[in-house]
Amino acid sequence: MAFESGPAAVVLLVGRLLFGGLILYQGINHFLAPDAMAGYAEAKGVPAPTFGVVASGVVLVLGGLGLVLGVYPVIAAGALAVFFLVATPLMHDFWAVPDDQRQNEMNHFTKNVELFAASLLVLVLASQPWGYALNVGL
Repeated sequence: MAFESGPAAVVLLVGRLLFGGLILYQGINHFLAPDAMAGYAEAKGVPAPTFGVVASGVVLVLGGLGLVLGVYPVIAAGALAVFFLVATPLMHDFWAVPDDQRQNEMNHFTKNVELFAASLLVLVLASQPWGYALNVGL
């Protein structure tokens, strides 16, 4: 496949490092500020908000690592897509917040839709061997 060597493999590596690395960073933040995130989740009506913060942190960390390393990339990209599909309208419901919060929530909503779309694109590529990856679980 075109992603195993040459310039395409390098570009895919850079994309994986940036996308997966930033997702990993977001996941780590779930463990650095769990109380604040659980408070926000509780305000959004999430049942068991602390569990939700920890569980979503695990999904983000494992998904990000999977993409960066090329380990079970189909599962990693699929889990991230499901996470963004569920979390985006639940946590960033810009249509249901006061006017002074609407723009911030809309910004987060559109960012998450972009991350959902990127996860879907990676999911399409994930079944092929990647250059500079462990390629475990293809």
